[in-house]
Amino acid sequence: MSSALDRLKDLTNKISSYETARKENLRLLEKLFDDLAMGQKVDKFNDIFLFKAINLSGASLQKENLGEVKEGKYLQILAISYDKEATKKSKNISLGYYGRAENVDTDFKNMVVEFIIRYRFEKSFMTLEHYHGMIGTFGKKSE
Repeated sequence: MSSALDRLKDLTNKISSYETARKENLRLLEKLFDDLAMGQKVDKFNDIFLFKAINLSGASLQKENLGEVKEGKYLQILAISYDKEATKKSKNISLGYYGRAENVDTDFKNMVVEFIIRYRFEKSFMTLEHYHGMIGTFGKKSE
């Protein structure tokens, strides 16, 4: 019994930890949204989650070389919108253009990279909630 109780406590702590991290992430993401002047392109902070994805050009988002500048490229935040009614389904929208990546201040570039990673962290929670809700529609049919 103690083992099951310990596993339940560990699981509860992990879930609580994720929820705390998520709240802090959203707070910092909104601050970055303001610091990077995203409001010039997106009306409200929560509207960034209407995009299918947000990508970065000019710097790496890979774990092994996170933030490493890609020489000759331009640092730019690109949002991907999706309109299933349009002839061309997806569309890239520039949310921020900062010039040649190697000329951008390192601290500023790091803020841009952090924005993308924090956006993706929250977007992954939203995706998880979406599919969790979809699974719930099946009920207990499979039992």
